Amino acid sequence: MTGTAICPGSFDPVTYGHIDIIRRASKVFDHVIVAVFNNQAKSPLFHVEERVHLLEEVTKEMGNVSVDSCDGLLMDYAQQKNAKAVIRGLRAVSDFEYEMQITSMNRKLNENIETFFIMTNNQYSFLSSSIVKEVAKHKGNVSDLVPEVVEEALIKKFHSS
Repeated sequence: MTGTAICPGSFDPVTYGHIDIIRRASKVFDHVIVAVFNNQAKSPLFHVEERVHLLEEVTKEMGNVSVDSCDGLLMDYAQQKNAKAVIRGLRAVSDFEYEMQITSMNRKLNENIETFFIMTNNQYSFLSSSIVKEVAKHKGNVSDLVPEVVEEALIKKFHSS
């Protein structure tokens, strides 16, 4: 498929599940923009700039992937970037209802941008940024959940004095 796709999220922090979705989307689209959104409803552990940096580090081998940040509406951002599609990852059936609501609103805002859902690899179906933060906060091993650079950033956030 040709064109640009946006892969939006808070990525606080980026996990192997996110990377799986980004990598697979990069095989389908000419260009994938990973857009870090600053969700005001959440209290992020990492600042937007830190999340962008971590994503740049873990996607640097993917030649057609770039990382950016955004504060506004996804559909406005996608239109500014001339994107044809939005990529959303699904872990479980429980994600579907929420994602369907978001997709319906996005379609109402801009019917020219399609949303594509990618089911995560089964090995990551339980994985969320919240779980990773909770385990890392209590000094649990997250090395098989996040790349080394993210693990180091988590240790620094939670355990440096």
